[in-house]
Amino acid sequence: MKEAELHPHNHGFRWHAISGPFRIIGEAQARSFNERGYFVLENALDRATIERTIDAIAPWEAKGEELLRSQPNKRAFIAEADGITFTAHLVKRAAALRELSAAPLFADLCHDVIGPDVRLYWDQAVYKKPEYPKPFPWHQDNGYTYIEPQQYLTCWIPLTDADQKNGCPWVIPGGHLRGTLKHHLTELGWVCRDEDGPEAAPMPVRAGSVLVFSSLMPHRTGPNLTREVRKTYILQYAPDGARVVETGAPCDAPDRQYLILKDDTRVPPPPL
Repeated sequence: MKEAELHPHNHGFRWHAISGPFRIIGEAQARSFNERGYFVLENALDRATIERTIDAIAPWEAKGEELLRSQPNKRAFIAEADGITFTAHLVKRAAALRELSAAPLFADLCHDVIGPDVRLYWDQAVYKKPEYPKPFPWHQDNGYTYIEPQQYLTCWIPLTDADQKNGCPWVIPGGHLRGTLKHHLTELGWVCRDEDGPEAAPMPVRAGSVLVFSSLMPHRTGPNLTREVRKTYILQYAPDGARVVETGAPCDAPDRQYLILKDDTRVPPPPL
């Protein structure tokens, strides 16, 4: 397969390897993150936390679905009624999700993977509805809104078991090492790669575990061929001081991009 072109903003990128001492991950996970771009944190969330998260998301996801159904083509950019919904900025609406975003688990992950000063960058629920046949195409998270530093953190949290039948992630091990790739826009979203290739690997993840990967990891998800909703909540974290390249805007919106760590010390989220 032909090597992908780099994003026009990507000049002189060098991967910054993570190194200990670590608070929550082990040496094998750190090595996997550096070499492959991802690792799985098994059994990170208990059942009660998963249920609280689902309950907090439910009314807002339902409102989004209702809005999509009112559109002439039942679509809004990459979201589609009865297909796939993206419910963003939930930390602005639900205290339970605000607390989860700044929980010790994620603060420790931020310390281990990003550094001493970290902000929440983005949060969203992604629900794939039953028997939805479309994949979500190959992309990098930094291919949607290009920020610097390019290297930030995505925590992909399955709220229901995710496997190849209902749309688990697929990854390209090592695909993070060149930085952000050139993307082109399609009906299904921004795309950096059109084919799987032999190196593509499925990443089934059970509810309660967390797939932790770099913002530069090329990944996709498959269709949901089951009769149940595949539910995922995504938390992303960036170094304090990160900026959107196109506009120069800092990633520090106080209501949703609050500090998680300051000088290696956990910061409680501001009240709603």
